[in-house]
Amino acid sequence: MAWSTAQIGDQSGRTVVITGANGGLGEVVTRVLAERGATVIMACRDTKKAELVAEGISGDVRPKSLDLANLASVRDFAARIGDFDVLINNAGLMNLPLKRTADGFEMQFGVNHLGHFALTNHLLPKITDRVVTVASMAHLLGRINLNDLSWKARPYSAWLAYGQSKLANLLFTSELQRRLTEAGSPLKAHA
Repeated sequence: MAWSTAQIGDQSGRTVVITGANGGLGEVVTRVLAERGATVIMACRDTKKAELVAEGISGDVRPKSLDLANLASVRDFAARIGDFDVLINNAGLMNLPLKRTADGFEMQFGVNHLGHFALTNHLLPKITDRVVTVASMAHLLGRINLNDLSWKARPYSAWLAYGQSKLANLLFTSELQRRLTEAGSPLKAHA
């Protein structure tokens, strides 16, 4: 039997933070979870777009400003959020020309991995159930170049940069789960 969103049970009383909730997969997940009774915090760079999306969703959805390309924004967002159940690291950029985050990192790695890494670590004490990080088969293209994470010393490849960011997502999720287990934490990390 194929899985469908119809199998998602009642989410009443649960709060979910979703990055990139104003479009694509994030919007769909926001809509489904809100319809099932969850309070959904839509963590988005474009809050005007998030507010327009929220108007079309029945349920408790709350657009909040978060720019994963700016670590100061990540810290500010985390400071404004109370305890909640689930963090879904969904926002992402794909196949961009070379651009840099506010902190000087290659944009895809900065948003897809570093922004979510920082966000998760700031929010971890506030999460009561799980962290879900959206991955991609593009991780198969990924190679982590520790000497040049931001593509300053080698020719830039948008697809390879994206693959690196998605591989970093999976490695982070695996290590986070290992550390949670080692600490005896009931929290779960999924990709």
